[in-house]
Amino acid sequence: MYFLTGWPRRLLCPLRSEEEPFYIQPSSQRFYFALLSETQLSVWFSRPSVLIVSYIESAKAATQFGFYQKAEWKPDDSKIAVATANGYILLFDILGGGDDKYLYEPVYPRGSPRVKVTPGYKEEQCAPALSIEMKRPVDLEAPITSLQSLQEHLLVCTADGFLHELHWDGQGSNGRKTICLTAIPFSLDLQSARGGPSLDLEGVYIRCMEYCATLHGFAVVLSDGHLGFITPLSNTITADLQAVWAADVTDGTCVAVNNKYRLMAFGTASGSVLVYMIDTTTGTMQLSHKLELTPKHYPDIYNKTGPVQLICWSPDYSVAMVTWECGGLSLWSVFGAHLICTLGEDFAYRSDGTKKEPIKISSMSWGAEGYHLWVVPSRQERRKRQEEQEEVEMTSPPQTSLQTGILQFHFIKSALTVNPCTSNQEQVLLHGEDRLYLTCGDPTQVHSSSDTQTHHHPHDGSPLHHPPKPSSSLSQGLSTLLGHKHWHVIQIHSTYLESNWPIRFAAIDTAGQCMAVAGRRGFAHYSLFTRKWKLFGNITQEQNMTVTGGLAWWSDYVVVACYNFIDQQEQLRLYQRSSNLDNAFASVTKLHSDTLLLNVFRDMVIMFRADCSICLYSIEKRNDGPKPTVSVELLQEVSMSRYIPHPALVVSVTLTSVRTETGITLKAPQQACMAESIMLNLAGQLIMLQRDRSGPQVREKETVVNNKKLLPFCPPVVLAQCVENVWTTCRSDRKKRHLLEALWLSCGEAGMKVWLPLFPRDHRKPHSFLSRRIMLPFHINIYPLAVLFEDALVLGATNETVLYDGLQGSSEPLEALFPFCTVERTSQIYLHHILRQLLVRNLGEQALMLAQSCASLPYFPHVMELMVHVVLEEEATSREPIPDPLLPTVAKFITEFPLFLQTIVHCARKTEYALWNYLFAAVGNPKDLFEECLMAQDLDTAASYLIILQNMEVPAVSRQHATLLFNTALEQGKWDLCRHMIRFLKAIGTGEMETPPPTPTTQAGAPFAVTIATDASLSFMLSFAFVEPTSSPGFEIFRTRSISLSQSADSITTGKFSLQKTFSMPAGPSVKGRDGECPENMYIDMMLWRHARHLVEQVRLRELGCFSAQLGFELISWLYRERNRVARIDDFVSALKKLHKDFLWPFPVIPVGNISSPQKNGRCRAVLSSRLLKSQSADSLLNSDMDTAPPQATRSNHTWMDAQGAKDMDAASSANSNQHSPQTHDAFLSLLTNKVEEYSIGSATDLTETSSVVDGDWTMVDENSSTLSLSQAELEHISMELANKGPHKSQVQLRYLLHVFMEAGCLEWCVVIGLILRDANVIKQVISFMDSPEVPPETVQSVRKGLLAVNSWVSTDCLGYKPFLSLIQPQLQQLMESTAEPVQPEAFQPTSQSAKLGVSEVLGVSSSPRSEDSRSGAASLGLALPSLEPAGSFPRPPTEDGPPEEVEEQGEEEGTYDCILS
Repeated sequence: MYFLTGWPRRLLCPLRSEEEPFYIQPSSQRFYFALLSETQLSVWFSRPSVLIVSYIESAKAATQFGFYQKAEWKPDDSKIAVATANGYILLFDILGGGDDKYLYEPVYPRGSPRVKVTPGYKEEQCAPALSIEMKRPVDLEAPITSLQSLQEHLLVCTADGFLHELHWDGQGSNGRKTICLTAIPFSLDLQSARGGPSLDLEGVYIRCMEYCATLHGFAVVLSDGHLGFITPLSNTITADLQAVWAADVTDGTCVAVNNKYRLMAFGTASGSVLVYMIDTTTGTMQLSHKLELTPKHYPDIYNKTGPVQLICWSPDYSVAMVTWECGGLSLWSVFGAHLICTLGEDFAYRSDGTKKEPIKISSMSWGAEGYHLWVVPSRQERRKRQEEQEEVEMTSPPQTSLQTGILQFHFIKSALTVNPCTSNQEQVLLHGEDRLYLTCGDPTQVHSSSDTQTHHHPHDGSPLHHPPKPSSSLSQGLSTLLGHKHWHVIQIHSTYLESNWPIRFAAIDTAGQCMAVAGRRGFAHYSLFTRKWKLFGNITQEQNMTVTGGLAWWSDYVVVACYNFIDQQEQLRLYQRSSNLDNAFASVTKLHSDTLLLNVFRDMVIMFRADCSICLYSIEKRNDGPKPTVSVELLQEVSMSRYIPHPALVVSVTLTSVRTETGITLKAPQQACMAESIMLNLAGQLIMLQRDRSGPQVREKETVVNNKKLLPFCPPVVLAQCVENVWTTCRSDRKKRHLLEALWLSCGEAGMKVWLPLFPRDHRKPHSFLSRRIMLPFHINIYPLAVLFEDALVLGATNETVLYDGLQGSSEPLEALFPFCTVERTSQIYLHHILRQLLVRNLGEQALMLAQSCASLPYFPHVMELMVHVVLEEEATSREPIPDPLLPTVAKFITEFPLFLQTIVHCARKTEYALWNYLFAAVGNPKDLFEECLMAQDLDTAASYLIILQNMEVPAVSRQHATLLFNTALEQGKWDLCRHMIRFLKAIGTGEMETPPPTPTTQAGAPFAVTIATDASLSFMLSFAFVEPTSSPGFEIFRTRSISLSQSADSITTGKFSLQKTFSMPAGPSVKGRDGECPENMYIDMMLWRHARHLVEQVRLRELGCFSAQLGFELISWLYRERNRVARIDDFVSALKKLHKDFLWPFPVIPVGNISSPQKNGRCRAVLSSRLLKSQSADSLLNSDMDTAPPQATRSNHTWMDAQGAKDMDAASSANSNQHSPQTHDAFLSLLTNKVEEYSIGSATDLTETSSVVDGDWTMVDENSSTLSLSQAELEHISMELANKGPHKSQVQLRYLLHVFMEAGCLEWCVVIGLILRDANVIKQVISFMDSPEVPPETVQSVRKGLLAVNSWVSTDCLGYKPFLSLIQPQLQQLMESTAEPVQPEAFQPTSQSAKLGVSEVLGVSSSPRSEDSRSGAASLGLALPSLEPAGSFPRPPTEDGPPEEVEEQGEEEGTYDCILS
């Protein structure tokens, strides 16, 4: 509505005077202000705010008349009447300064386009030079209490109980008429005025009086505090008077009347403002509402304000400003919505918390159009400031003697206050005196959705946005309207402003892209596309018209109701946006009467005229000529003079598609969008005129345009009282009919109301008792300025303040007492209010339909939570028992939606614990709800319920439910939740829910010191491996400890921290400490062990790896304990198949023609072994080609393998693999792996595509390397070998698991993984371990049986494994011979010798025994360690072969961290 902005401006008077102003009175148009001090009358101009003339009384006259007290202007601004202390009325003439005499003139730069051609143009932008002449004084012989100006008369109230009527001419006593107050009968209503109870008025006089034109009477406050209303029974103002008084009020202080809404606001000594209306039937004074500060918002001051001093209605009567004796300003809307108060928050307190004294105000007045409030502080206030200032400055400068008395507050206001055309319902438009504020997003965003083909107009280059079809939704979407809190501020063109200030009307189009403003004369419009204003090219045309009834946008046209000064007639004009602003391009329609209001609905214009009639016009575009034109045609006239007592009382007029008939429910939606009714806001009463369909019906096919004779309207019906604004839309949407066909009302302090349609479900016949519509009230916390219909949102604005402490100390100027004010956009959801109101009225089915239509809104879960929360707070905290509680109904309603469980738990967690019992008594037992969450697999919500169970139930119950949830989370791999559950389960036992877990104690030889790299991105889980010696002599057991750097960041103090596990899990049998004996830890370990056992039994090794890495599970030590129990393999073949599936690893295939190809024996082997590899084994090359990944690829896929880092390999293998020179890697493999990773998943299914890509890469290598030349057949073999490998990630994971199983002594698993990787060295190493006494004979037996089973499966189902089995035949032979049972060696013979040779050559493994013997007995596990560490990765832990110092140096060079074995 109205919002404060910036700081107040302080106006300095240029005349030196000891007197200070104490009273201000505006002229009728508010362009001039009369300012009174004791003996001085000054006239100020509004823009610029300057002093024009000052009249100073002589000392002799001052003693005769007494000091000045009050002033009043004649309506035509030609005279001022001043009341003095000794009972005189002084009349002053205000005279113009003659021709071309101006006090201030604008000075234009040379060559300025504005040429002064229009007569009268100059004085409209200059401050005129005026003079004041005093006429003869009139002596009323009693102190004067009130002045009131009428057209030709001046009414004066005196303290002797008389009412004097003076002529403005003041011709002696014959121009005067006197009425005694005791002669006026006062009664409770006008009907009993002749004989009812009346007031005793002996010795009583009128303290304050104001005339109300629309009520045709005077609102008065009597000296005994009674409130009254005096009305003449005839047309003559002071003849035959009678009066009514308000019962039960005896502390009235002041009064102000609202002509537009027929309200009288009376200030009282208690500090509240009572707003009365006159009942039209009985004539009694009825209390409409109160304006008072609430203890909720102003607990310190609400009852300490003192009596109300002044009430000031704004020029458009939409807000009232109130001030009290204690000071301060407070602003209310016409029906009591509180907007601003300067007695609280930043207005009342400094930033250090000290209280400010509120400024006491002696007089105030609104400026033109309500953009300014002129405030005169009281005299003691100014004296106090001045004394403070003089104390600071002992030598006071001459300026202190100047008057410093006027503060000017700046306001911006909603465009709805004066121009309530609702074609812009989804935009908020505010206007200040020189700028516009609008809520709009990016114009491209709006128009990319509305029309894809944008036509550019040749004149201004802006896209023409065509009117959207009625069916298309114009809703701008939340991103546009709620994208940010800032305003789009548009400065109004200064050229237009300087000659046409103040701006009176502003309008915006539906898309929010075009604005129009109208000032004193003419109008101008602005486009966000071009960022330019369009002004009249011909200044004469602009100055010859004034906008009277407002502005609106229709499609691409500005619709203007204006008065033409040349023709002296009212006109309706349409100007196209894209054309030049000129009357030549306008469509002009003559009107018979003055237009007061204008609105647009689809292709119709509705106008309300001064003769109380409503006219409907149709607008139609015509494209028949060279330029598109518009034709306007009168459709219908409706006379309202019987119902409207005064045309100025109509606040807004709107055409809507709202109907109350049943037919609307069965018709098509577009039929429902016809102009069905007229909504008229008559002084706050919303009146509806509906089309009369009782007569013979017109056939549906005929449209409004063809059917010239429109249906008449029914008599009006009052829908609501106290209405400030109305919103409705002409759009339609089958899914959201409730919201789009509703009528939205803003009702001041009563909040909002919605007139909601009720639809029968599924086109059933409606109940006869069910009303067609229902009016639902609801409260909101913001002042509504726009409604987003589909999005169920109200948009508004609010005042925010910024404290400024720059001018501390006692010399702080007056205006610096106030904070800097800004206006911010706000929005509020209202859907939960409506749903609740429907449920209260047992309209659950309607509520369900409405809620289902809005279920797709992003904040719908929030709506549900709000509804539960509000009802719960009200009912659970109520002191009285509630006979019919609503919470069970709300709970039942929410169960209809899938987010029921989340809604309840979120609401509970945001509510205090004391209310939980009441909540769960209505919605159900939290244990049952928890189980529902588990059944629905909604584990996060179940975790929230667990917190509630922990507070409401005994620990045993919460432990039981936590165990259920923990097991389910483990099964589903929700690792974050698992970590929380571990913490939770420990806390149940210890009672310390929020304390961090203690660091576990480890063995003395284990601790590390780790220096963190400066890179902040190292927050993912890092794993470090170190050696813990165990009792088994034949193996080295590697213990994996993991740490999350993000979790331990707070323990970093000096750049080092001791290594700890992510959670305080027991470290297994090797760690004996306090933690290991704790029953909670034992309990959690049992569950973890059980889950690990479950994963191993089901051969889910990938999940086992994730489980270990994410939860810090001691996998190696657990496997070591279970190596002879769970970690055995019963069926090698099924385990092998499951691993293939789990790791997306393709089964090996033999290419067609491989067996008989003669080239395999010749060049291929030579090329691979001698020219390319220079190594003992090509197998390590083929491992490293997969393992050498470019660094960026490794970083982008953080899996459990990246976290664990396969760095824990054997020392001998590291040394062995290092024999490859780094240059070989760079030159030979880096090109290849870039592509291989991309296609590795596809390689499992589509071999030809992969091989062609790999061929291409090898060809590139061939071009770059002079030593490389391979034939087509060799390339086929290499690509086939690559196709037989799985994804790189899977290979790294398998290698890591191989290492884990090897260290844990699970030899069967090592064999299976060795088979899937087809790594002969693994098989060799495992078989060499078989001779160790540590290996139980059952394991040897199992390995032998398993390999036999695999061999028989390979022979029948998977021939691709045959070459590999042939390759490891000597080891298999050795295994068979070492056992007692004889085995036929032919079982492992290949089908032909050439196949064996071919594959072994492709693998690069010599079949001669020398290559095996050249390796040490303890052969390597990880054959490609350097390739597992991409550049920039973490260095390996130190091994026995490499001293720790070298490793540390390498770590520093690579810029990561160093790992020192202490």
